[in-house]
Amino acid sequence: MPADRREFLASAGLLALTALQPGRAAPPPSDKKIRIGVLGGGFGTQFFWHEHPQCEVAAVTDLRADRRQALRDAYRCDYAFSSYDEMLAKAGDRLDAVAVFSGAPDHVDHACLAMERGLHVISAVPACMSLEDAERLRATKERTGRRYMMAETSYYRGASIYARELHRKQGFGELYCTELEYYHDRGDLNRILTDKTTRHYNPDGSHSWRWGLPPMLYPTHCLGFLVGVTRERIAKVSALGWGQEHPLTTDNAYNNPFWCESALMQTDQGHMSRCNVFWMTPAHGERARWYGEKGSLAMAYGGAHADLWTDRSMTPDRPNDPAPLSIPDYWKSDMLPAAMRHSSGHGGSHTFLAAEFINALLEDREPAVDVYEALAMTVPGIVAHQSALRGGEQLAVPRFDRA
Repeated sequence: MPADRREFLASAGLLALTALQPGRAAPPPSDKKIRIGVLGGGFGTQFFWHEHPQCEVAAVTDLRADRRQALRDAYRCDYAFSSYDEMLAKAGDRLDAVAVFSGAPDHVDHACLAMERGLHVISAVPACMSLEDAERLRATKERTGRRYMMAETSYYRGASIYARELHRKQGFGELYCTELEYYHDRGDLNRILTDKTTRHYNPDGSHSWRWGLPPMLYPTHCLGFLVGVTRERIAKVSALGWGQEHPLTTDNAYNNPFWCESALMQTDQGHMSRCNVFWMTPAHGERARWYGEKGSLAMAYGGAHADLWTDRSMTPDRPNDPAPLSIPDYWKSDMLPAAMRHSSGHGGSHTFLAAEFINALLEDREPAVDVYEALAMTVPGIVAHQSALRGGEQLAVPRFDRA
């Protein structure tokens, strides 16, 4: 191995292993408490606000009794309500913030309702599902002055934290291309038609919002790896889709014919990104690869490979071999309060998302994935789906940055 390569890898490893705090440290303890209400007893039970020493889960709600009980058990909260409106009406004056983990089509309505009532919001992804709702969400946040955060898990995966710090320190050089993947196979397609207990159905047997969801309306697990690392904005997109005849693609509320969509995007800095969101695939999970003029970083794939760094060779036709990286467990650092220093879902991201939202409110600042970053991760997918419906026509992506 050439000496310059050993030196670079040593410095990159040192960055990860000795600078375990490539982000804000948890704020010092104080008597201030953030009182949060949680909407949604499915995914909403998997976060850890109650473990933050300066947060209290003061109310929970879900339309379903079993999910209300799941929320009560998860957060040790006895103030449970049978609807979101009831929680806001009866407990709103006891709350500082709400966590919106309802169905994706309801995120904007629920987030805006809370902000209009003076409450801060952390929302599940995606931030919105239409350009009109993107504008409404931004306008409501700016008019009310409330804090808004999108809980994008890719932002706090270990490889993202590492890549963000490496980019900040110019370790990539110019980061000119990213490859982004979110794969979530739908499984047995015959079972989907007959088993009404799957997440494709509501309790009454009607189709849930997941039935036929266009892949590119759920782009944030991919774009979190780009926008969340470089803070670039997507300027143009061209996308294609693929689908087979099946009730999910021929009879859905979105008029969506696609199982899988793939987009080629250009950033406002002239950089490239390939983004795949597939609902039919043998692969699973979220993964990224970042290409820079000094080298590339690739996330581990399905446990079969390690995270890899490949530095760019200076000798034509003699490429360097990838070198495994040991990306640290950032959750062991003081980026988190002591009680939250444990592994969690989506690559350890859940504790970080919960802590970052509470810390932002305690410190009276915007959270890391604020409304502008959230829309930058969401809106390109909305436009990409329109491009796919038009056979790959390249379309401009509107920006929803600070007005």
